[in-house]
Amino acid sequence: MCKHILNAQVAIRAPCCRQWFDCAECHAETQTHQLKKTTEMAFLCKKCKKAFRKDMSNYEESDEYCPYCDNHYVLEAKTPQAVLGLEGEDPRIDARLLRDDRVKQVSHPLLSQDFSDKID
Repeated sequence: MCKHILNAQVAIRAPCCRQWFDCAECHAETQTHQLKKTTEMAFLCKKCKKAFRKDMSNYEESDEYCPYCDNHYVLEAKTPQAVLGLEGEDPRIDARLLRDDRVKQVSHPLLSQDFSDKID
């Protein structure tokens, strides 16, 4: 699974070392050589697990789909984003101090009345 592109639909075979990678950054992290560029790319569909080749010099919009299962593998890449959080205790462990604004506080009419004069 690729940590750079979260929605990778195909693996790409590097022409230099003939190994499969999800993206060029994965290749750069694990190999000591530069990624060789080529016009003919070999892909492995992650949906149907079948390999196919595409000529990148004559690439068309119809080539954005797996020829076996029609999986649309050319998508806008979703990359991990940094998230800001609050320091402190983990609310999943102790949520007693958190107030849920979605819950409307309902007061019961009997609880709001003063019955102190009725008690002897």
